[in-house]
Order: sequence, then C-alpha cells, then structure tokens
Amino acid sequence: MSRRVPGIRAALALTLTAPLTLTAPLVLGRPAAAAAQYTVTALKFTVSAGGRACTVDADLYRPAGVDRSNPAPAVLATNGFGGSKSDGSTDAIGKVFARRGYVGLVYSGLGFGKSGCLISLDDPRIDGAAASGLIDFLAGTRAADDGTRADFVTLDAKGDPRVGMIGGSYGGAIQLATAAVDHRVDALVPLITWHDLAYALDPNNAVGKGNWTVPGAFKWQWTNSFYLTGETQPLTLPSLDPTRINSLTCLHFVTPACAMFRTLNSGSYPARATADLLAYLRSVSPVSYLNRVKAPTLLVQGQADTLFNLNEATATYKTLKAQGATARMIWQSWGHSAGMTDPAAGELDLSQGDLESSYVGKRILAWFDRYLLQHKNTDTGPAFAYYRDWITDPADTYATANQLPALDEKFYLSGDGKLVDNRAKLARGSREYTNWPVPTSHSESSLSGTIGLPDPAPYDTAGTYLGWTSEPLSRATDVVGAPKATLKVVSPKARRVQNSGDAADNLVLFAKLYDLAPDGTTTLVHRLVAPVRVPDVTKSFTVTLPGIVHRYAKGHRLRFVIAASDDAYTGNRGIKPVTVVSSPQDTGVLELPVVAD
Repeated sequence: MSRRVPGIRAALALTLTAPLTLTAPLVLGRPAAAAAQYTVTALKFTVSAGGRACTVDADLYRPAGVDRSNPAPAVLATNGFGGSKSDGSTDAIGKVFARRGYVGLVYSGLGFGKSGCLISLDDPRIDGAAASGLIDFLAGTRAADDGTRADFVTLDAKGDPRVGMIGGSYGGAIQLATAAVDHRVDALVPLITWHDLAYALDPNNAVGKGNWTVPGAFKWQWTNSFYLTGETQPLTLPSLDPTRINSLTCLHFVTPACAMFRTLNSGSYPARATADLLAYLRSVSPVSYLNRVKAPTLLVQGQADTLFNLNEATATYKTLKAQGATARMIWQSWGHSAGMTDPAAGELDLSQGDLESSYVGKRILAWFDRYLLQHKNTDTGPAFAYYRDWITDPADTYATANQLPALDEKFYLSGDGKLVDNRAKLARGSREYTNWPVPTSHSESSLSGTIGLPDPAPYDTAGTYLGWTSEPLSRATDVVGAPKATLKVVSPKARRVQNSGDAADNLVLFAKLYDLAPDGTTTLVHRLVAPVRVPDVTKSFTVTLPGIVHRYAKGHRLRFVIAASDDAYTGNRGIKPVTVVSSPQDTGVLELPVVAD
C-alpha cells in the first residue's frame, strides 16, 4: 500500500515530451545502454469498474521501431497507495522497460492522481476490472477516449495481448487482482504486497482451528496513515473529479472500506461487526481469489517490512504452488520499513534504470524474457532466494534454495527464564506479568522509515513481559523463515470475559525474538513482533512469528519474549494478569527454521 513503490523512487533523466535519442537499434530485452528511443503519450480511458464509469489517466510508452509489423510485448503498471502515474516511483517503470523495447502502459490507480472513482483497495471486482479494460486497449480491441489505438503489441491470439505487470505494494496487489479476473495477463512481478489485509492490518498470529474468525491486534499507526492519506484528498486537491467523492461520512473510499476503518478504530469486535470486517478485508485480498490466478508469478518481498511481512509472500507462494501455478519467491533486503530511499549496495533500485546490476533486477529481466519474449530456454532462477545482510560482498548476498527451510531446531521455555535445547534441562516454575492501562513495550514507530524520522530502540517495561534467554550459541545460527512458538498461559481474568460476545475482551499478547550480544546489546530483528489475540486461554496455542533472515553469531544468545502490549498496536481491554507455568512434561516450545552455513 506504499505511497510510492520503494526502490523505484526517482524519475529518470528524461522529459516526457521528447524521446531519448540513442543510436543503437531496438533489441528487446537488451540492457538500457543498447536500447532504443521511445515516445510517451498521455491518454484517458473511460472504463467500467464495479458498476461505475471511471476515468483512468495513463501514459503510453512506445519504443521507436515498434509498429504493427514489428510488435512488442507490453508491461502494465500502476502506483503505490497515495501516488500516481506521474511520481518518480511509478513512471520509472514505464521508462525502464520502454528503454528495453517493451511497450509500457503506466496509469494512476482508481481514486489517485487524475483517475476517477473511489479508492477500493485493489478490489478485483473494481480495480481489477479497470485494469482489464486497459488490457483491452493493449489488445487493440478498444481505443483510448481520444481515439488512439494500440496495434503494435504482440498478440497471443486475437484480443489477447502479451502483457506482464510489475509494481510494489498497492501496485503489487493489483497484479494479482487483475490476473484473477483476466487470464490474458502473462507474467506478474508483485513487490512487497499483501496476501491477506486482515492479517496485515489486524494481525492475529495464533494458529489453529477457528482462529480465522478471531481478529488480532489493530496495527493502528500503519492503517490510519493510509486512511488519512485517502480521506484528505478531497480536501487538498482542487476541482476534484466528482466521481471521487462518496459522502460526508466517507469522503474518498468505497463505503465498505470506511466501515472497516471505523470498526478497527472502535476497539470493539462484536460478532456481527467482526464477521463483516474480516469478510471485507479478505474479499479484497489475494487470499480470497488466488485460486483464479494462473499467470507465472515472481514474488519479491522485503525483510525490513512491518506492514506486509515475509509471511504474506510466503502464504501467496505456497497457495500458488499448491494449485500448480508457476511461482518463485525472493526475500530482498528492503521493504516498507527500511531501505525505501536508500537500498543497500547491490540491491534493486529501478529508479536508476539499471536492472542488470542487482540480483533481483536480473531475475525480473529473466522472468519477462521467459514469459513475455517467450525465450523458453531462459533460466528463471531457483524456487527461493533470500538476502543475507551479514555477507559483505554485494555479489554474494543472496542464497538460494529449492524450498523453504523446515522448522528443525527446538528450544524449550524453562520455568527459571532460560531457553534450553533439551527437555532434561527444564526447571519447574511459574512467572507472571501484568499489562498496564497504557502501552509499556515499543517495537517501532511505524512510519519512521517512510518519513525519515528517528525511532527509539525497542524496549519492554519490567513487570509487563516475560523473557527466556538461551546460553551463548556455540556456532553461528542462521534463521531463515518464520519461527513458531507453542504456548499455554494462565489468566483467570481473561478466561472470565473471553466469551462475552465481543472478541476485544480476549487476551492480547505480543511474541518476539531478540538477538542478545555478549556486550548486552539487544536487537529486535527488523522490529518485527507477532501480535496474538488468544482464542481460548484454557488451551495451548501456536504462534507463527513474522519471517526473518538473521544470523545469530557465535557467542550471541537467543531471547524469546512475550509482552503485554506494543505501542504500534491496540492491546488488551482491561487489566489481565498472565502466568506462564513450566514443567518438564508441559512447557512452551520455540521452533526455528535454521539453515547450514
């Protein structure tokens, strides 16, 4: 949902009114230094989307030499949340690929820039339908509002253009939404986007039967930043298209989206409102329509991302693979939380127009080379790749694998606060924490990475959390994936109110994994936490933590923490003391996906 596609942040040195003059001939897929000139034409389209006529503002990038007798595949892209076709983070996509010989069509998403209609959160029935209308233009079966037609895009069949999509965050989910309603899309490259907005905005990391209906802890900082960005547009933009105005109580979003925001901010989850909330969030999320996506998909997710963490891409990847779709996944370094404006050395930065210099860029080129240019012998890379920040050589930062690492290393939560690697080492004991009326733990200020403000180090206040610490590690330990913890807590106060009819009364806790260095420095990896709304405190439950890629160096300690609160989220309603009891026969278990060095 980013307001810009991270890593695609600046416009290239090129005017939109005149083509770039280069002497080399047009060769599809060649590096930018050997690509042809192109022209850019501003176009308007009136499309039918969700029962309304919506104006879409777009730019058409046409490489020199591409015509009816010499067609080229197309790349379709749109902006991140709050952006438009004109910000440097979006139009760079059109420029980058036009310089490589692809026809580009870059547009402002519905409700943004100069495009009409309301913000509908990449709903396939609305935003997906609008994008499908643009594919009709690329197919040559419809004209732009001024009569312009595209008869120069490669066709797989009459009315079926060869077209791929790329973009990040809000411009990532639209790809999956479009492919679900229009199977003419041939290749997708969604970057740092969501699988399930219910998990992204109101996460519950408890795993188990029935937890689908239990909301989590409202991610209020991230969510309200998007809500305010959308709702204030009619107040800050003069002469706004009237199709972008809904009502006085819901200015710029579709009505169900406003109802969702109101429910999340209310702090109350009665059964009916909860059912409507979760149903709507999932209806506009890939989790509800991935079964209709057939296009080959290269998923790129960011490790530094507290908005859409690695678990989102993992869920999409597993779903696509399970239904037989072609999918690959890369975990790059940057995401919504860090690296957006200054990627690490060797990382993808499309704003520089140089895909060839990064691992992810080369994978994107190969993906489009295989599925748009149809070079069938192109190697599209391994099933899974991940960035390692402990490797100093940019040429060797990515490791690859044919599958996700398994949960193959266990630690046990001992009653004396130790994290032990053998049940025989467990000590019997119990410890208690209590939440306060105000948050007492800090993981992040969610927008600090986006707006460039400093963020205090993570902390937990004594008496409001419990922690378990391992012995110093005898070897470097590389955790790659989502750790899991199986827990059981005792909370009589929570037990008395958990069947009140309002899920907001259920116990909330926050699980997290620290790296404790020999000098006492603690690191919460990428400031990631796992909010949990415990469905039933009389039973054990499993927590899936956000995925990480992190090396615990030799001599460092693992520290597992459950905290009563976190100031980036809403927490418990009322004071709820919590006790954790450990015994050799019955204790919590932490499982880690560890890979060999």
